[in-house]
Amino acid sequence: THDIIEYDKHPAGQNIIVAIMCYDGYNMEDGVIINKSSVERGFGRSTYFRPASAAELRYSGGLTDDVGVPDKDVKGYRTERDYRFLEEDGIVYPEARLKEGNVLIGKTSPPRFLSSLDEYNLAAATRRESSIALKHGESGTADFVMLTENEDGSKLIQIRMREERVPEIGDKFTSRHGQKGVVGILVPEADMPFATSGIVPDIIFTPHGIPSRMTVSQLIEMVGGKMGAMAGRTVDSTLFNSESATGIRKELSEMGFKEDGTETFYDGRTGKRVPMRIFVGNIYYLKLRHMVANKIHSRARGPIQLLTRQPTEGKAKEGGLRLGEMEKDTFIAHGASLLLKERFDSDRTVLPICEKCGLIAIEDRYKKRKYCLMCGEDIEINYIEISYAFKLLLDEFRSVGVYSQLHLMNKY
Repeated sequence: THDIIEYDKHPAGQNIIVAIMCYDGYNMEDGVIINKSSVERGFGRSTYFRPASAAELRYSGGLTDDVGVPDKDVKGYRTERDYRFLEEDGIVYPEARLKEGNVLIGKTSPPRFLSSLDEYNLAAATRRESSIALKHGESGTADFVMLTENEDGSKLIQIRMREERVPEIGDKFTSRHGQKGVVGILVPEADMPFATSGIVPDIIFTPHGIPSRMTVSQLIEMVGGKMGAMAGRTVDSTLFNSESATGIRKELSEMGFKEDGTETFYDGRTGKRVPMRIFVGNIYYLKLRHMVANKIHSRARGPIQLLTRQPTEGKAKEGGLRLGEMEKDTFIAHGASLLLKERFDSDRTVLPICEKCGLIAIEDRYKKRKYCLMCGEDIEINYIEISYAFKLLLDEFRSVGVYSQLHLMNKY
């Protein structure tokens, strides 16, 4: 498999220098500290590919999708700025740099529902916009464009988007031994600890992840990597023919290093010697697909659910961030009462209440009428400010014949 996928030409990681030590607490709980200068020199950079495709589907009645730049009279037409990267055939040109909202493939579709008249006069049916565009928070370069046909013989367009990713706080890295960790901070090389030889580690890994997980193989790889780098040769670590750890330590000792792999380190900020010897060595580190650029999400305002009028859920739907029970408790502990009220008012609504019977009244502002289904029109109405979810609950009670009466203490 190694030879088939050409793992030497297209590796999943890099050989780097790793020190196992504590440093300012930014690598606690499996966090890792990365040398910022190593990142600037190219460590951990990757190319992220994202596919996109569209086909000219066929519908009943001889209707089809149409790939091309949509006309301005099409239902759901976007802004001209969103279509500016499309060529005459409605497909983005290669190496175009796009941002969220920009269209990759221009496409229009027939209306979802046809009236009885439209079935006989299809020209009267208005087409709708159904282009493929970059979603919220996405960006990149059009790397590859291919025109082909699917199994039905319909036109199929496939596009591959390319985006360069530089390691940042929140990205995930791992060694070959399952010691995964999230980047906690990027530290300039001048502030990183350094060995007596002047070597500065690329990653600082926490020592607390070693004893409980017992990944002895990682320690052996670090010692073997250091010996192999100094001797200028590869170290055999295959399952049945691997070199012994004793032999590696002996060879390392003959080169003038401590056989246990430790070295004297100095604090890059103060210049003082670190009180204890630090275990350091070469190891193969991999970058995982869990990158913060794919997961980060925030919003100020956006779409809401039709039923509850509360914000939608999830990054794909531009949803809001959930404020759970524990978050609510922290606001209470801080005494942030106004913030607490504001956060729980995402579905705030004002409801008219009949003062006589306590049921939900009806206010017809168009006809300028106020009336209650029980008491009629000659009533006094008060307004209350509630969550729409509570109003929905009252409606569901009414659907099973339970009429809830609201008696108001304070009127405004």
